Amino acid sequence: MLSSISLSEKRVIIRVDYNVPIEDGDIVDNYRIKKSLPTINYCLDQGASIILISHLGRPKNIDSAYSLLPVRDELEKLLNKTVIFSNDCISDESIIKSSSLEQGQIHLLENLRFHSGELDNCSQFSQKLSFHGDVYINDAFGTAHRSHASNVGLAELFQEKCYGLLMEKELHYLNDTMKNPVTPLTVVMGGAKIKGKIELIENFLNVADNLLIGGALSFPFLKAKGLDVYSPLIDDKSLDTANRLLDYANSIGKEIIFPSDFVTATSIDEVDTIDIKKIENLNSDISCFDIGPETTMIFSEFISQAETILWNGPLGVSENPYFGTGTQQICRIIEELTNNGVISILGGGDTASAAKRFSVANNFTHISTGGGASLELLSCKELPALKALGYYDEK
Repeated sequence: MLSSISLSEKRVIIRVDYNVPIEDGDIVDNYRIKKSLPTINYCLDQGASIILISHLGRPKNIDSAYSLLPVRDELEKLLNKTVIFSNDCISDESIIKSSSLEQGQIHLLENLRFHSGELDNCSQFSQKLSFHGDVYINDAFGTAHRSHASNVGLAELFQEKCYGLLMEKELHYLNDTMKNPVTPLTVVMGGAKIKGKIELIENFLNVADNLLIGGALSFPFLKAKGLDVYSPLIDDKSLDTANRLLDYANSIGKEIIFPSDFVTATSIDEVDTIDIKKIENLNSDISCFDIGPETTMIFSEFISQAETILWNGPLGVSENPYFGTGTQQICRIIEELTNNGVISILGGGDTASAAKRFSVANNFTHISTGGGASLELLSCKELPALKALGYYDEK
């Protein structure tokens, strides 16, 4: 726990997740930056100096388009204080800057992924990063499912280490709350691919009172049930997986709720062909791009019965104004229920983007900052970054 470590006059390395969208040098969405502030402010209040480390994007080498300089500027606005910046995270100059920090000062290092050692979990790279501080805190939930130098190799080099306040909140809602939810629990799943969600579906078949599956995620299941659903995402492997999960659901007496109608078109660009089709009237000449009004009504009825709602994955091509209605309406219903005291937990990635597009992020109990990490945690998998902190040893 963060509160168990003395931080006064310590140089604290905080692994944050500042992988934020930047256009023309301006930050489009500062949600992840704002979510890092409680841990930063806590450390400052305890008399620490801070070294912030993060990646941004997937640069193949040093590339100014992926520089964290715009993040430095945003941090200075949010914190109302100067943030020192180094243009190389392991240079001698940057380490000297960290060593010379006074209490209350903040030092942001340049993009970790400008060095190949980050993704490779290189021990030499981790060792150089460790020279920056005395204490290590991981508050980057979005990368917790990866075995990288900054969240695994670096953590293993420190005696004084823990997770931050954001990570603590993610674990509370995605782990503790989901293991002992206030019932009824309704789980809404969407998105594009069944891969990566198999264990999640299996897990919630056992614990959820209602499991609703929409979006392209429903296509292999509907195809397996004998319906004429066309999607390039359907292949033999996804069909086999869908059949296995349907058999498992049947064996434990659980019914998965699938869409009964869709908003269709011959292609996503041919909006003049948009129609609403019942699932029995689908054919290979049309594609499904959103759940239909009947499905929205049925899903809403199940969601309205819940005391805890977990939503992971949009229910259509929600970024397209022609095909976002289903996701928008479900989002608004969950928002309204949250305002009436229901616990709502939203996965990161596309779900978080949809929630921010159609609603106010603060109107949900918790929106995760991690897409893949939230999926793996909800699937009861061990996350490498947490293992490096000794999290599972405490359980």
